[in-house]
Amino acid sequence: MTTTTTPTTTVSPPPVSPRERFKVPGAFLLGAILLVGVAPLVLSDFRLNLLAKYLCYAIVAVGVSLAWGRGGLLVLGQGVFFGLGGYAMAMHLKLADAAATGQTLPDFMQLYGTGDALPWWWQPFANPLFALAMTVLLPMAVAALLGFLVFRRRVKGAYFAILSQALAAALSIWLIGQQATTGGTNGLTDMQGFFGYDLSDPVNQRMVYFVIAAVLLLLMAAARQLFVSRYGELLVAVRDSEERVRFLGYNPANVKLVAYVVAAGMAGLAGALFVPAVGIISPALIGIVPSIGFVIGAAVGGRASLVGAVLGAIAVAWAQSTLSDAFPAAWTYLQGLLFVLAVGFLPGGLASLGVVLRRRRPRIRTTPTGETA
Repeated sequence: MTTTTTPTTTVSPPPVSPRERFKVPGAFLLGAILLVGVAPLVLSDFRLNLLAKYLCYAIVAVGVSLAWGRGGLLVLGQGVFFGLGGYAMAMHLKLADAAATGQTLPDFMQLYGTGDALPWWWQPFANPLFALAMTVLLPMAVAALLGFLVFRRRVKGAYFAILSQALAAALSIWLIGQQATTGGTNGLTDMQGFFGYDLSDPVNQRMVYFVIAAVLLLLMAAARQLFVSRYGELLVAVRDSEERVRFLGYNPANVKLVAYVVAAGMAGLAGALFVPAVGIISPALIGIVPSIGFVIGAAVGGRASLVGAVLGAIAVAWAQSTLSDAFPAAWTYLQGLLFVLAVGFLPGGLASLGVVLRRRRPRIRTTPTGETA
């Protein structure tokens, strides 16, 4: 008895056009040229410092795009991680400024009369390596603890967003109550140096801008690799059908936890870079309203698109700086309206506007005789 076997054919993926192959590297190169080459030439020192501040918000938006755009996690508490990284950096800079003048206590502690001894939890931040590590590791550790407790219990959706906001409110209230050791409502201000460089020098301020721009570009490249990796595909699968992913043998809690922790680390790094760029970190910058602002920027630009989330964060931050001065009472309502419009009517943000318009464009059909119908 003879058996016949049918030859198996392997289906190869369709070839990638040269345009698609160089699209992402080309966009990355264009962004690098605009940020590093063009912006310092055309912008004044004041405008460049503002752009450095906006780029810090854009770094947070990269993490939001990963956690929310890809993972479906509505992270409304990124201000917590932004603040942890910012305070870790500010504590080191305040201690370095005090040591430069021969003091053991930062200036605000001397003003409030906390005594002659530096609080024990301040002391490790005198080490620059420890402080740099804590700007990223501390937010990631807090996110890992919270995410482990939340995702293991399968808390998601609006409940997860409410817990994130509650954490932001709790941290802000705690910082305000610890005036003698955290500066209270004023926060930590008036940083003079940045690892030996005088921040009052415009040349050093430009150096800070270049560092922030380089970090943003590197994190965008790293996030892009995560997007196209196997983990990125698994994260999207968890967002779309969590139960089906669990049936396939994966633990959705671990998948979401990784995205949440990575986004927290990016927010902490953004807060650390925000301190030398702006010279202040305070509870007003890390509460509920700033946390919502981070999400609004990514939503307006397009949370599923890295470039869209970054540009949206920069645009919303610029609008806040300009419109809040002209309309201080109405800006908060306008910010909320932007979020509602983006989520309700354009879920993909401005980055998806071209796709939406192409879908609504009337199609031209042709008959078998070649005539248009």
